[in-house]
Amino acid sequence: MQSDTLTDFAPAKVNLTLRVLGRRPDGYHELESLVVFAEAGDRLTLLPDDALSLAVDGPTAAAAGSDESNLVLRAARALAERVPGLRSGRFMLDKRLPVAAGLGGGSSDAAAALRLLARANALAQDDPRVIDAARVVGADVPVCLDPRARIMRGIGERLSPPLALDPLAAVLVNPGVAVATRDVFIALNAGPVPAESTGAEEVSPSGLDSLILRGVNDLQAPAVALQPVIANVLSALAALPGCRLARMSGSGATCFGLYESKDAASAAAAELKAGHPSWWVAAGLLR
Repeated sequence: MQSDTLTDFAPAKVNLTLRVLGRRPDGYHELESLVVFAEAGDRLTLLPDDALSLAVDGPTAAAAGSDESNLVLRAARALAERVPGLRSGRFMLDKRLPVAAGLGGGSSDAAAALRLLARANALAQDDPRVIDAARVVGADVPVCLDPRARIMRGIGERLSPPLALDPLAAVLVNPGVAVATRDVFIALNAGPVPAESTGAEEVSPSGLDSLILRGVNDLQAPAVALQPVIANVLSALAALPGCRLARMSGSGATCFGLYESKDAASAAAAELKAGHPSWWVAAGLLR
């Protein structure tokens, strides 16, 4: 590795809650989601000064691809359009998260690319050009740019300040099936956003636990209809000792279980791996 090599971690994004308020006139859906980030994730490395390129390695590299559809390259090009003379380079992505899984892996990779390019070019992470590049790359990229617990609204462009959420012991499980977000929204068949809809008020720290436990993921039922194995994952998570809640993240198919302790989550993950060796399973804290 060269001495100026830069690295960053791209954590999985987990939607603890996800409400679909309705379909907007522009065809997008108005959302409201409590988002946290996991200890599981990908790792991105940048070797500055070389021509822009991307190499992808790791357990899920084949599904991620390294062509123009990869959000790392799209993020780099979006920032270059906004910062004349941007110093770019060679990206190397160690891809470990499942793809098309409801974990925002590609968006988190893109956000990591923007953070690395900001460091390589002495740009502040909250530079308006960095934020604008994040917005044009994808709806989930802005919340991944500064990965801390937040309420995400609109199509992802309206973010609350970071939330004082205690770390949550969790298990993430993906059964090895991809779920296309577009198909899930089609199956949901949401109506228009009600004219009086304004979304929820800001949540106080003391109300976060109640929000999580009483919350919903409006995309869970249509995703289960498309991929019934998701229901099996939810049942398996809920059946293990210490489980407080089992729910799907994003548009699926990854689900999470919240457990009473980190030890309980680790024990649950070990049991799931033994019983379902083909499933992707990761235990850790959500923050």
